[in-house]
Amino acid sequence: MMYIKSAGGFMVQAMVEIQEKANQILNIVKARHNLKTKSQAINRVVLEYGSNLLETQLKPKYLLKLSKIEKEKGIPFKNIGELRKLAEG
Repeated sequence: MMYIKSAGGFMVQAMVEIQEKANQILNIVKARHNLKTKSQAINRVVLEYGSNLLETQLKPKYLLKLSKIEKEKGIPFKNIGELRKLAEG
């Protein structure tokens, strides 16, 4: 493994072996997002997967509270001024 310093900090340079299907997916990601290199495609896929992986799951108790709130009747307003008047009383 080799570390390379760039404007954004240190980057790791690594040789990887991937399956043909994974290579095809990277090419699609690269094309869809106008990326110049497969490294950029790998970064995009990994960061997107990582954010989904690290996203916290909602607790059932909170989901129940949220569904009750969604069922409540709201106060209609036409614009921010009207909402401000309602809020300020």
